[in-house]
Amino acid sequence: MPLDGKIKLKAEHLCKIYFSSKGDMDAVEDISLEVKENEFLVILGPGQCGKSVFLNMLCGLEEPTNGKIYRDGTEIHGTDEKISMVFQRMAIMPWKNSMQNVEMGPKYHGVNKNVRRQSGMRFLEMVGLKGFEGSYPRQLSGGMKQRVGIARAYNADAEILLMDEPFGALDAQTRYQMQDEILRIWEKDRRTILFVTNNIEEAIYLGDRIVLLSKRPAVVKEIYDLSHLPRPRDNVSRSFMEMRKEITDAMDLGLE
Repeated sequence: MPLDGKIKLKAEHLCKIYFSSKGDMDAVEDISLEVKENEFLVILGPGQCGKSVFLNMLCGLEEPTNGKIYRDGTEIHGTDEKISMVFQRMAIMPWKNSMQNVEMGPKYHGVNKNVRRQSGMRFLEMVGLKGFEGSYPRQLSGGMKQRVGIARAYNADAEILLMDEPFGALDAQTRYQMQDEILRIWEKDRRTILFVTNNIEEAIYLGDRIVLLSKRPAVVKEIYDLSHLPRPRDNVSRSFMEMRKEITDAMDLGLE
């Protein structure tokens, strides 16, 4: 499905510096980026390069030292109800069952119980958890917990989903399954997604575009358009492997 020309989210010269008596640390130096509506954009970079800090600024968890953030052309400050985060650590409440976790957003905004339960069930079914709405996190596998987190983000009525290495803590087989699952969900109920990873194969498999960040302090090194790679993608195809080599050669291996 081709992307339209509407810019959904825009970062303009975002910078983050942590000040302390022991010395200042530059986490993000200068990132400007436009994200199109319904795009699956992947932010790729080495470990501890500032990817998560950038995402935290977009969702309001971190205040930029400099720079501006726009959604639908309007500057935003702090948290925005149309932007939701899916974390690497399964940040669901252990004392709440799947349905109770998924309906947290609508409940907070005063949505009627029957209405929020109906929408919660819709998204639990969408992520393949029908029949597990009464299960608690201790009764779920790692992949199932992340599905709950994804359903919760969708049910919060967010138009933009930020995903901070959501599959990084999963075993390899579950990670591959969840990559296919998130693509299935995205194609069924499209939202704009920014997906952070340090895994090159994952980035190529998922993204419409890849934004490659440098080592810390983060700047944009390169942007790769993957429209020439049809979906579903074959990770052992010649075109996939050529893209993998190109990005590997350009990627910083780590911090100095």
